[in-house]
Amino acid sequence: MEVDVVEVLRQTVPFNYLSSEVLADIAESVEVRKFPRGSYILKQGKEGPPILFVVARGTAEVVITDERHEESGVGFRHQHDFFGITSVLTQKSYPASVRAVEDITCILIPGKIIEELMVTHPHFSGHYTGILTERLRLLYNEVIVQHSYEARSTTESPLLRKRVSEIMTTEPVTCQYRTPVADVAKLMVDQRVGSVVVVDDKEYPIGLVRERDLVHKVMTRASCQMENLTAGMVMDEKLIKLQMEAFYNQALLAVIKHQVTHMVVMDGDRLVGVLALRDLVNTRSTGSLWVTDKIETAKDLDHLSQIGQEVDDFLYALVTERASVPELFEIITEMHDRLTSRIIVLCEQELAKNGYGPPPVEYCWINMGSAGRKEQMLRTDQDNAIIYDDSTRDHSQYFQVLGSRVVEELVRAGFAPCKGGVMASNPKWCRSLSEWKKVITRWFNEDEEDSIRMLTIFLDCRPLYGSWGLSQQLWEHIFDGFKTSHGLTHILTEDELMRPVPLNLLGGFVTEKKGPHKNEINLKYVCRHIINCFRVFAVRNRISDASTLGRIDRTVKNGIISGEDGALIREAFETLMMLEIRENVNKLKQGKGADNYVNPYRLNKTEQLLLKGAFSAILRLQKITSEHFTDYTRRALSSGV
Repeated sequence: MEVDVVEVLRQTVPFNYLSSEVLADIAESVEVRKFPRGSYILKQGKEGPPILFVVARGTAEVVITDERHEESGVGFRHQHDFFGITSVLTQKSYPASVRAVEDITCILIPGKIIEELMVTHPHFSGHYTGILTERLRLLYNEVIVQHSYEARSTTESPLLRKRVSEIMTTEPVTCQYRTPVADVAKLMVDQRVGSVVVVDDKEYPIGLVRERDLVHKVMTRASCQMENLTAGMVMDEKLIKLQMEAFYNQALLAVIKHQVTHMVVMDGDRLVGVLALRDLVNTRSTGSLWVTDKIETAKDLDHLSQIGQEVDDFLYALVTERASVPELFEIITEMHDRLTSRIIVLCEQELAKNGYGPPPVEYCWINMGSAGRKEQMLRTDQDNAIIYDDSTRDHSQYFQVLGSRVVEELVRAGFAPCKGGVMASNPKWCRSLSEWKKVITRWFNEDEEDSIRMLTIFLDCRPLYGSWGLSQQLWEHIFDGFKTSHGLTHILTEDELMRPVPLNLLGGFVTEKKGPHKNEINLKYVCRHIINCFRVFAVRNRISDASTLGRIDRTVKNGIISGEDGALIREAFETLMMLEIRENVNKLKQGKGADNYVNPYRLNKTEQLLLKGAFSAILRLQKITSEHFTDYTRRALSSGV
C-alpha cells in the first residue's frame, strides 16, 4: 500500500504547523523505505547521513547499550512519531539504537530540509528549542574553544581558564588580631611578602595588613606609641575572598571593581592562599592589565585622555584569550565606567577651582545605548544624560557646564560625540528630575516618531555616577507610563516585527545588494532584534536592568518566557555579539574601521551554521513577542481595556 506522505506529515507534530504547500514541497524530496521486523534502523554510536525518520506504519523500539553491551529498551516509536532529530541537529553519532518491532515503513527526510524549516518556521523550530540550544552551544564551543581568535600555540592554556589555585601563593603568612605592628613588619621582612593576613582564633581571615597600611596608618596615629599598635588597629577590613576553584577572570574582575592589590583564597571556610597583584601580572602574557590603576591614580584630564587606547588594547588581549561574551561585557564595561567616573570627578574639581563650586544638588550621570546596556566594547559614540535633583533655585547652568566639560573629555578619551546630540552637553539631555518626568510624559502622549525614538533611547538608561536613586525614580515613572499605555507597547512591538531577519524563505542569507558592504550583513542591526524585544518585555514587567543579558535572565526568572526559550535566545545573542566583536577587532588590527559587518560567505561551514542558528532563534523570539504583546494589545484595545 502506497504511503501518502503529505497526509502522514499533516498528522505528525510539528509538521502539522506547516501549510499544505510546504508539505507538498517536502514530499517531493523524501524517501519512503521499509524495514523488516528485528532489523536495526539506527545503531548507537554510529555516524550516518543526517536524516529524520517519520514512522508512517508500524512500531520501532529505542534501545540503549550499556558498557557491558547489554541492551535495554527506553521507549517506542509508533505511527506519526519520529526519531533521529538529535543527530540531524547536532551532527553527532546516534545516541541510541532504533530496532523494528514489526515490519515498519518510514519517511526519510533529509537533514537539510529540517534545517531550512527550523530557520523559516518559528512554530516548527519551537518544538525543538532544547535541541536547538544545545546545537548552538556545541557550534559556539567549536568556534571559540577549538579555534582561537588568533593563531596561538596549541599547547598554551587559555589564561582566563586558569584556576586561582594555579596562580595563588600558597602558605599565606598570617598573624592574630592582637599581634603587635612591629611583629607584623618583621614578618613581612623575614618572609619577603607584601601583606599579612589577619585571622581570628579559628584561623578565619578577618583583615589584611599591607606595607602601605603600616606606613600610612601608623603615621596617622602619632599620638600612639608604636608598641601599643596591633594588627587589628591598622588592618584593612575590606577583605576580598575568592574560592580556590574560581577562574582568573573572576580574580581580574575583583581587582578592577575593588581596586585591591591582594585577595585571600579560600577552600570553603579554610584559608589556603593569597593572590597578589604581582601574581596576576606575572601570569599574564599579553596586554596591559592594570589600566584601572592608571585611571584611579590619574591626577589630571590630560593623563586620562591617553588611557582610552589602553582599554582597547586590553579588549584585544581578552579576545585573544578567548574570553566569553559575558566576561567581555563585564570587564570592559567596568573599565569604561571607571574611566568615565574619573573624568566626572576631575571635571567637578575643575569647576570648583573655576568658581562654580561643588555640585549644588545631588545628580546622576546616566549612560544609554550600548553603554547603558553594558555592550559597548569599542569606544563608539556617546549616549549620556544628567538627572539632577529638584530645588527652589535653577541649577541648570552648573550642570550644563559640567555636562559639556565631561563630554569634551570623553571625546578626548576616544568616545565620539553622538551625531544625534544625545549627550549631557545638550540641554535637552540635562534636566531636573521633575523636568524629565514632564518630558517623558509628553513622549508617552505624543504619537510622533521622534517622541517614540527619544523614549526608546531612554529605555536603555543605566546610572553610572552620583545618586542612583534619581535614576530609579525616573524608572518608576516610566513603568507607570507603560502600565497605562498599551498602544505604545503595541507600536514598539509592531516596529520590531516589521524588521526582517536576514534570511530568505529557503533559509539562505539575505545580504546587502550593492554599495561598500555588498554581500555583507550588519550584525549590529541583527542584534537589535533581541535588544528590541527584551526592551519591551522589560518595561512592561518593571525590569529596570538595562542590559540585554540581564533582561533575558529576569524575564525567564519571572516566568514570562520559558527557561528553554530564554536559554536559546541567550545563546543566539552571545553568538552574534561574539562574531561582531571578533570581526571588529580583526578589522581594527588591519587598520580598517570597525563597522559591525560580516560577509557570511567567507565564514567556514561551522560559523555559517552558527549564524543561521542564531537567526532562527530570533524568528522564534519574534513569534513569542508577538504572542505576548501584539495579539494581547489588539484584544485589550478592542475590548476597551
